[in-house]
Amino acid sequence: MRNPTDTRRRILDAAQELVLDRGFSGTTVDAVIDAAGISKGAFFHHFSSKGELGQSMLQRYAAADAEVLETFMARAEASSDDPAEQLVNFVRAFEDVSDEMYAEPGCLFVSFVYERMPGSPEAHAVIRRNIGLWRDRLGGKIERALASRSVDADPFSLADLMFTVFEGAFILARATAQPAEVGRHLGHYRRYLELVLGLPEDPR
Repeated sequence: MRNPTDTRRRILDAAQELVLDRGFSGTTVDAVIDAAGISKGAFFHHFSSKGELGQSMLQRYAAADAEVLETFMARAEASSDDPAEQLVNFVRAFEDVSDEMYAEPGCLFVSFVYERMPGSPEAHAVIRRNIGLWRDRLGGKIERALASRSVDADPFSLADLMFTVFEGAFILARATAQPAEVGRHLGHYRRYLELVLGLPEDPR
């Protein structure tokens, strides 16, 4: 007997791949069923509608993204007692894996931002909560880093800037077929933080 958890995961995996390729509006329930290799009954056993599927996809993606945030932050915090150095090390860690991130098929959040999801009014709230999580966690770190150097700046705006650099860099990299653009622009952001905080430039 097939494990229900495995079936649900297969549905979500298949749906995510299709949505990243076609968008949510362009992805039908039948296409998800075919891609997952399941019956229609199995689909509706796990999800009452396409809208519920979309929301579940976003919740899973947001949970994984939050885990990445905490993993990278924990490593940065273990690297130094100085919040300014922790901050810079946090951004540098994403630079170091930027090629791996580019290899991913895309950002699920971006695929949903401009789409309307009938029957799932909470879907976009999932994205907003995830952005808020990054803003609070990273903004708090930036706030402590600024205080440690007596620098007056808006820490939460600087936290939002990392989100915009990330997304903008991915769009640029894919549009130009230049994967290195992701790491390059994250490097610009890191260097800006170094300048604001009065830290020496990373010799790399």
